[in-house]
Amino acid sequence: MDNTPQPQESLAEYVKRIRTSLSLSQTELALKAGIHLQSLGKIERGMTTKLNSKSQRGLAIALQVPSEYLDAVVRGVALGASDVLKFCPHCWQPGTTLEDIWLSPRSKFCFLCGTGLRNSCARCNEPITSVKFRFCPYCGFPYKESVNSGVT
Repeated sequence: MDNTPQPQESLAEYVKRIRTSLSLSQTELALKAGIHLQSLGKIERGMTTKLNSKSQRGLAIALQVPSEYLDAVVRGVALGASDVLKFCPHCWQPGTTLEDIWLSPRSKFCFLCGTGLRNSCARCNEPITSVKFRFCPYCGFPYKESVNSGVT
């Protein structure tokens, strides 16, 4: 399943597409996301085009997508997985959102420490499709570099 936002896809279309691909009802999604059923209904009908941070985090977790994908849909910016999920292996803290400047297609290095941004696993080179977890789902290698690891 391709869970990346499609060009010109609205928030309503995106949420509904991902929800149905996960075989979730509106009620189930609202419960998992921690938002009111009426709020979800307004989102899916296109009556709500912005998300507060709590709703965005909840929906991202419930839909199993990076919060950055929802942010991109709200802003109307088309993104590919390799463009979205770039991060600094030194500065990024697992469980936090990615820095906006890392997400720019032109960004190649961290603006804080100068380390090259990573969009694939350092061990197996598989593309990183979600920063929801701390480890690569293919080989188990941690995404975050430890200070002593020496891996670049």
